[in-house]
Amino acid sequence: MSAGRKEFGDPHAPAPVEMEVLRTRRLGRVWRALLMAGAAATIFLCVNQQFVLRFFVGFTPLNTEYYYMLVLVVLPFVYVLFPGGPRARLDGVPWYDAVLFVITAATAAYLLAHIRRAAELGWEFGGAPRDVVAAGFVMWALLMEALRRTGGWGLVLSVLPFTLYPLFADAGWLGPLKGTQSSAAQASAYHMLSVESVLGIPLQAFAEVVIGFLVFGTALMLTGAGRFFINVAFALCGTFRGGAAKVGIFASALLGMMSGSVVSNVLTAGTMTIPVMKKTGFRASYAGAIEACASTGAVLAPPVMGATAFVMAQFLNMSYAEVALAATIPAALYYFGLFMQVDAYAARHSLKGLPRAELPRMWVTLKEGWYFVLVIALLVFMMLVMKRESHAPFYATVLLLVLNQAFNRERWTWATAAKFLELNGRTFAELVGILAGCGLLIGAFSLTGVVSSIANDMLRIAGNNAMLLLGMTAVTSLVLGLGLTTTACYIFLAILVGPALEKAGLNKLAVHMFIFYWGMLSAITPPVAIASFAAAGIAGAPPMKTGWESMRVGSIIYFIPFFFVLNPALVLQGPWIEALYLTVTAGLGVIFICGGIQGCQLGVGDLRRAGALEWPLRILFMIGGIVLATPGGGIMPLSNVQMELLGAAILVPTATAAWLLVGRARSA
Repeated sequence: MSAGRKEFGDPHAPAPVEMEVLRTRRLGRVWRALLMAGAAATIFLCVNQQFVLRFFVGFTPLNTEYYYMLVLVVLPFVYVLFPGGPRARLDGVPWYDAVLFVITAATAAYLLAHIRRAAELGWEFGGAPRDVVAAGFVMWALLMEALRRTGGWGLVLSVLPFTLYPLFADAGWLGPLKGTQSSAAQASAYHMLSVESVLGIPLQAFAEVVIGFLVFGTALMLTGAGRFFINVAFALCGTFRGGAAKVGIFASALLGMMSGSVVSNVLTAGTMTIPVMKKTGFRASYAGAIEACASTGAVLAPPVMGATAFVMAQFLNMSYAEVALAATIPAALYYFGLFMQVDAYAARHSLKGLPRAELPRMWVTLKEGWYFVLVIALLVFMMLVMKRESHAPFYATVLLLVLNQAFNRERWTWATAAKFLELNGRTFAELVGILAGCGLLIGAFSLTGVVSSIANDMLRIAGNNAMLLLGMTAVTSLVLGLGLTTTACYIFLAILVGPALEKAGLNKLAVHMFIFYWGMLSAITPPVAIASFAAAGIAGAPPMKTGWESMRVGSIIYFIPFFFVLNPALVLQGPWIEALYLTVTAGLGVIFICGGIQGCQLGVGDLRRAGALEWPLRILFMIGGIVLATPGGGIMPLSNVQMELLGAAILVPTATAAWLLVGRARSA
């Protein structure tokens, strides 16, 4: 294999989570051993619960006891891994964080030991023991600090007021937020003992499904799947015009389908694809933007989406497989839009592909990593056909490890297994810190019972206009997403805005997917743009410039949520023939939108040759593409056919004029 080929499949490329460790502490031997033990205990508890193995002889834990077991073995590590401030040391655990570790473990253990007794005493009717209520106050404070360390001040300041809200919910000045007031003791008991708050939907999603998929994703990356997917991408797309960027999109899509983490995706694929993009003529900021946008699809692309998708499945009371299946067409449209943006950019700037001699050969790549395809096929089969989504990742992980030890030259050792546990422990701690803290938000609104009245008030403000309500939701989601994690933003809006959109007559799954999409757009939208900034660091480009480039390159993602919420057939909530028809028309519209944005239309050529009419033509292509891609019917006044005819009325004369002007300039 040539030196150029080795670059694409570097076996020493950093694992995704390995590079993210940089923002957490480097642990000594004892703490590292404890973290690995906590991760192993988490996996053991999940396997025991999901497969009903009854390892606890003579004791069958309640669901609430199982959730508190997870809190006990995971949450304390938040204080060990995440420093308390920007100036805190990263090379050891200070005494005060060790004390917080012990207090958190002791409090969780106390609540675990007494939650059954509290249920027997009828805590819902004021029978919660005083000691349990006191332990609840301690856990409440600890969760807020855990939320601050994992999600930042923006998240804790958004959640904390609402967790306290039940204490003064009857105040007249709250207006539409006025609800049923509770005492501090009642609020503490509800937050800690009910399955509607700390032990609510977010933590339940983690306990029931997320753990298995995180284990599978980590095992996949530690067996060399990243190298395999990137080599497949180079073999398929490397020779196309702008091939390096198309490889970046394809590789990030493949990696993202397995990892579900945006930043991990950037750091894994970007270290290999961004330098090659720059070498083949893409400017640094554009190369970073392409990788940022492609990696953002990690939370959108099935089968393994981000943690938010698992929480969404719990909210909707449906299987994760249904949510993943519903996300297929929107994710495909998004990646197709990125691909067409890059193609138009490469055509406009005459960028060539990579020489075939420098690329991996597909047959050799598949021969070396065929078992990854088999493992993913098993995962999808178990999810979609057997409907065993909680079991699927564990079976897939076992098959992966067996095949890896049998066929991979780089077999796992005890050191690899230790690394596997450590990486999972770090991920578990961060997620539980965020999900358990955000559960308090759900508990507050559940306890006060104001969600229905908020939905009615929002409908009244919007004048029952669903389009206006969607616009308000999109803006709110984007603004909240700038300060909150995707999961926290989704939970917040699923509680407050989701019911209003559903009452406006929109499909429930499409509504939640709409909120999800707009909440995660902050990954490529300045001033936060975490994916863009991570890619800028690799590309050596100005972060803010890369962020603005990312908005432009990924602009199609701002339209896609409106497409599927207007007609839920695009999230497979309708006849399959209509879904296919709308996918085709949306795909055609995306081609014109991307051509207009980049100034080079497929089948026409470089619109700069149209002279002074370049920008009017580009704007008309974008408008026509949006009209063509937008579904009709439902809350739209026009039908599907009428929308297509209107799009054609804009695009046909525009394309004809552009073709004549560009052709004349080319001849001259």
